[in-house]
Amino acid sequence: MFNTAYRIVNDRFEAEDIMQESFLAAFTKIDSFIGDVTFGSWLKRIVINKSLTALKKNNKMDVVSLEKVTVKEVEDTFEDYSQISASEILNKITQLKSNYKVAITLHLIEGFDHEEIAQIMDISNENSRTMISRAKQKLRQLINDK
Repeated sequence: MFNTAYRIVNDRFEAEDIMQESFLAAFTKIDSFIGDVTFGSWLKRIVINKSLTALKKNNKMDVVSLEKVTVKEVEDTFEDYSQISASEILNKITQLKSNYKVAITLHLIEGFDHEEIAQIMDISNENSRTMISRAKQKLRQLINDK
């Protein structure tokens, strides 16, 4: 849970605060837990929501509506990234713009699909797909630039 918060806000102390707030919220609202998902998933959703709220509160997340940008298709080419360690990739992810970092973290690391990410980030499904595609493209560029 800490790693999830830390990857989103990119600040160890703020991630610790978010963890504390999330656990407090979970225990005070435990009666609203209906058991349709595991407790861990429910708690992780609280952590993600609190992290995104903190990110927006600190004005660190730049949001651009889909109507203001042009979408161009990017052809995926196969690159061999087997020689790159996970820590190097995580380091490159921290260099992305905050909204790209959040989207790609939720998608690749936390395993959320586009619809869930759209709901979490309060954006359209299409915007979620575009943002993740652009984040992957930028991540490839950062990895290749070394």
